[in-house]
Amino acid sequence: MPLLSTRALNRSLLERQLLFDRVDWPVSRVVERLVAMQGQEPDAPYVGLWTRIAGFRHDALSSLLHERRVVRGAHLRTTQHLALAEDFLWLRPLLQPRLDRAPAGGLRREAGGLDLSELAAAGRKLLARRTLTRQELGSLLTEQFPDHRANDLAMAVHFLVPMVHPPPSGLWGRRGAVPCVLAEDWIGRPLEPAPRIGAMVTRYLAAFGPADVKDMQTWSGLSRLREVVDDLRPRLRVHHDEHGRELFDLPEAAPGDPDRPAPVRFLPAFDNLLLGHADRSRVIADEHRKTVAPGQARVLPTFLVDGFVAGTWFVKDGLLLVSPFRTLAKADRAAVREEAGRLAEFVLPDDSRRDVRIRAEAA
Repeated sequence: MPLLSTRALNRSLLERQLLFDRVDWPVSRVVERLVAMQGQEPDAPYVGLWTRIAGFRHDALSSLLHERRVVRGAHLRTTQHLALAEDFLWLRPLLQPRLDRAPAGGLRREAGGLDLSELAAAGRKLLARRTLTRQELGSLLTEQFPDHRANDLAMAVHFLVPMVHPPPSGLWGRRGAVPCVLAEDWIGRPLEPAPRIGAMVTRYLAAFGPADVKDMQTWSGLSRLREVVDDLRPRLRVHHDEHGRELFDLPEAAPGDPDRPAPVRFLPAFDNLLLGHADRSRVIADEHRKTVAPGQARVLPTFLVDGFVAGTWFVKDGLLLVSPFRTLAKADRAAVREEAGRLAEFVLPDDSRRDVRIRAEAA
């Protein structure tokens, strides 16, 4: 079997991430395909769905959040993600051991000597059959743990206790206090007791493959997946890239065509396209990674030209500002401007200017 080039891996990723032709799929099917969508920035999943679904409207996701079919909570990499409720029920227990270790870092140092199992039990009891904002939860916890700060206590419970953040959290354009509710109470079904780690690996490969074990670990936040992949090996296809790395894939999945043209696509902050692999050269050059992720807790909105990250974008004062890494070819600049104009109609209010400005281009 021939070695997979970086462009072949890029085209495989674009295909599986629905970044070639926009699909005419229900939102729930797209969220399922992607396994989960990074959601610590509440508006980000809306942009991620707009760039993948033909005719996507804001209320298509908002309605699923209200209907409890999609939920927002912490699981992959201990960060906020949107997932189907039925997927959250097995993803959260699978990733709970990693989440349990989160307060053992900075939060535990700040809450020195705190019995985390006791804190988790207290938090679960306070949240039972009711919704509290994170601030309200922290204030109530200080009544039982008066030597600790309310925010530290609430954040520790956020990791230790499976909870979700119902609307208005996660709605387009909404900011403010974060409501918290026990996941089982909100979804109306219990969390699954047995980990589905093999299912997680195959779902990951369907959305991000071909990939190696380090890629899977980077995306999930879990470690020691080599044994899991070795158990699955008879049911997987094995490739190698140009550097000799062993890459795994589903047997029915075909590698991408490196010669397939790729359209300009705009991605939101923290899109998992950029975070789904340890080796991200299949979508972004190493020289641009620090520009896109200038801090540990930041990943800027980006845009793709020919399938690779070509710059960043942001909104300010009714403008959509596009910042390419380098001067764009005339045809690429025109395609970026056209797609940015569509994005401006989606992300900017009706009464705003809805202008697009490409850096280094005359106003």
